[in-house]
Amino acid sequence: MTGQVPTKAMVLAAGLGKRMLPITERIPKPLVPVAGKPLIDWGLDALVGAGVGEAVVNVHHLAPQLIAHLDECASPHVSISDESEELLDSAGGIVKALPLLGAAPFYVLNADTFWVGGADNLAELALAWDSAQMDILLMLANLENATGHTGRTDFLLAGDGRLSRAGGAPEGLIYAGAAIVNPAIFAGARAEPHSLNLYFDRAIAAGRLFGHVMKGHWITVGTPDAIAAAEAAVLHRSAGT
Repeated sequence: MTGQVPTKAMVLAAGLGKRMLPITERIPKPLVPVAGKPLIDWGLDALVGAGVGEAVVNVHHLAPQLIAHLDECASPHVSISDESEELLDSAGGIVKALPLLGAAPFYVLNADTFWVGGADNLAELALAWDSAQMDILLMLANLENATGHTGRTDFLLAGDGRLSRAGGAPEGLIYAGAAIVNPAIFAGARAEPHSLNLYFDRAIAAGRLFGHVMKGHWITVGTPDAIAAAEAAVLHRSAGT
């Protein structure tokens, strides 16, 4: 179905945040404040703006703090997928949460990335979704519209929207930490540690991994010294400069 609007989302928030030490010795990374708002709240607010009513958030490191924060969240309604006993990585965490997510396509959102100046990005991702052609649709960002990214480019975008691995090519794009996923791709998978990259590569092989370039400015916060740059980017965009 083209333009199917997801009503549920999986927010990946269970990481250890080791690169954010020493801050993450006392608070989980999704609660690190950026411009006066915890990282995870930037994503939750974007989901509300896209019409998402239910979000599943996985927790592990300092889980009680994150659960207490999410208990105060009025919208979207948040369900917890507890990984306190074992950290399951990006795909394993989704597989464990599938009973809460249902059989319809849903958003997947990283808890440590967000964007400013493109409030409709998730809604536009939904408009671009086509279940007949796609298993996964990734939101992508240009390097010049990104703050905090220190790695290589991730994907090459073909004219028809299909993706292949960029291998760091300068014309490549960054995975912007948001996607729509058809849960059927996890059929037979176990809730054990494994990465979403496995499913990206399977979808590439099947010609069913697509991308959509976001609007505005993308921000990732991986280390303590990235917080100031992120806040400067938020201020810059808020000022319209």
